[in-house]
Amino acid sequence: MSTAKHTVPAPAAVDEETVFAEIAGMLRSMLDEYGLDDIEIAPESRFMEDLELESIDLVTLAGHLQARYGRQVNFAEFVAGLELDEIIDLSVGRLVEYVVGCLKAGEGS
Repeated sequence: MSTAKHTVPAPAAVDEETVFAEIAGMLRSMLDEYGLDDIEIAPESRFMEDLELESIDLVTLAGHLQARYGRQVNFAEFVAGLELDEIIDLSVGRLVEYVVGCLKAGEGS
């Protein structure tokens, strides 16, 4: 009886540090396109205020998230559940928490 190894990351790989690094990479490539390569990305960085992203950029980010994590991470659904002031103040760290929660929930299915 042989067992094949899966290419899905082990549950230990689903942690905030790893997800933050991946999302920061996505954001860095978006910011580089605007010539904003000197902006620091931290968990407390807010998308609109600190990273100077606009709503269309969040749509682009949603595409990157889906490409990386699949349908289990639904950015549009996440944002739809927020109040306007929460969207305006949305931080990278809060998005990371959401993504980690989705990925851990997906491990159980």
